[in-house]
Amino acid sequence: MKKNLLTLCLALALGVTTPLAALATSTISPANVSIAPTISTATLQQLPWQPLVPPATQEVKLTANSPQISQGNIEGAVAAFALPADRGSMEITLSSLVSDNQLFSPSVLVLDEQMRPAAYYPASYFTYEKAGIMVNDRLQGVMKLTPALGQKQIYLLVYTTREDLAKSTTLLAPAKAYAMGVGNAVPDIPDPIAKHTPTGDLKIKVTAEQGMGNIMIGLIQSAPASAPVVVGNTAQPAPVAAPAPTKAAEPMLSETENYFNQAIKDAVKAGDVDKALKLLNEAEHLGSTSARKTFIGSVKGKG
Repeated sequence: MKKNLLTLCLALALGVTTPLAALATSTISPANVSIAPTISTATLQQLPWQPLVPPATQEVKLTANSPQISQGNIEGAVAAFALPADRGSMEITLSSLVSDNQLFSPSVLVLDEQMRPAAYYPASYFTYEKAGIMVNDRLQGVMKLTPALGQKQIYLLVYTTREDLAKSTTLLAPAKAYAMGVGNAVPDIPDPIAKHTPTGDLKIKVTAEQGMGNIMIGLIQSAPASAPVVVGNTAQPAPVAAPAPTKAAEPMLSETENYFNQAIKDAVKAGDVDKALKLLNEAEHLGSTSARKTFIGSVKGKG
């Protein structure tokens, strides 16, 4: 019995690392929001946006009682998340889990602080991943985002569409997964089909991201152009005593100013926006008056 269980676990482990087929190079451009669905501002403001501060992992069960959107091609339950925009880049892994051969086919719309579309991930971005030792069959995709300066939060909306509800996903039969894992002949049996539904089980994981290839969310600006959109009901903060005046930072030496500006340029050129943001914050804390301008110019390609 123990031997059989060990063999099964080994098969599943091998199956996780062995793809069913080589995936074609994705042609999806998340920054192209011209094809993203249009959702009214009133609808967005009425959604209960759940705060999600990295590092965090959250499971969400979408039911008939969850927030719903029926607008344009969007139909069914939705999940709405508010992410901090002042903590650098983020990597977001979204999984939609198969349950009883039913599956929620997700699409994702990322909005900047003013709730303007900034990135769009259609359902085709989330590809099928077969079951492993500790995880079900699922649709899964990884999104890498970098909020632009001058924002406090950005928004991520998960939904499905009428078009995707008419489709289904072919799963890998467990017997085939086992045979592939242990190197046996794959049995000629039909694969189960998961019907797409307007509800389902999601899992979202958010971590700090240091890599390249991130999507910039929001306009680059030296200061907020207008007050951020208020989402949902917010309690009035309790009055607090005014902080004691702090001593203004001493003017930064020109050599130090030049050092930080060059380091910011080098970080942006290397694609490490998160490092550049940290250098900017440190420079301004030390009294720099040109670091922000250097960062903005570098990101825009003028640095």
